[in-house]
Amino acid sequence: MKEKKTGTAKEIEEKKPATWLESLWENIKSLAMVLIAVLLIRAVVVEATVVPTGSMQNTILIGDHLFLDKILYGPQIPFTDYHFPAIKKYQRGDVVAFRYPVDPSVVFVKRLIGMPGDTIQVKQKDLYINGKKLNEPCVIHRDPQTYPDAEWIPREARIRDNFGPVTVPPDHYFAMGDNRDESLDSRYWGFVPAENMVGEPMFVYWSYDAPTDVWTASDISKRIRDDLDIITHFASRTRWARMGKVVRSDCGEPR
Repeated sequence: MKEKKTGTAKEIEEKKPATWLESLWENIKSLAMVLIAVLLIRAVVVEATVVPTGSMQNTILIGDHLFLDKILYGPQIPFTDYHFPAIKKYQRGDVVAFRYPVDPSVVFVKRLIGMPGDTIQVKQKDLYINGKKLNEPCVIHRDPQTYPDAEWIPREARIRDNFGPVTVPPDHYFAMGDNRDESLDSRYWGFVPAENMVGEPMFVYWSYDAPTDVWTASDISKRIRDDLDIITHFASRTRWARMGKVVRSDCGEPR
């Protein structure tokens, strides 16, 4: 005698195994939710970046990979014109990350030197803010040569050692690297608009000893070769002692 099926039509339908199409759709939805969550966290809370140049040595080294704290300064709410409330304000001397004004796709990490309204001047490599010479224990000068402020000196060398005076306009900042003789900073390309500010470096999550061209290569074949080289020498060239180090704004080494 055959056993009769019991239950409502809805209950019987719910007992049917999911089709491959339904399973695929559920997986796509799950992945989409994860992707949205990651993008929101990256846009609002934290972002990872690598420092490809030595402009902040010895505070930050070439190949330091950093997490940036974006929530501190009131990031913009995605797809709106509103911002989260800021937890703190930018202060002179802070190490900050910002979108490079010449190419906003690139993130720079520098020290905040000039606030809106400040008058900035460099005389014989010494930095003056509002007419007062600034004591900068974190700054290094690797080139013993000091170029005079003369017309026959190439502009790049002249403004490296003698710059300004200029006044920082409203809603803008003036940024410079600690490795003062080897830093592409506001002396060369101007002020940082407030909307370009990204956040503050938190700590080094990985540091790898490799030259600038490894981190800035645009040629795909070179990038593949560099990535393979990193995999090969991962253990020997990783700066293990720097991992987890907090980036400090008081000119000390990351702790």
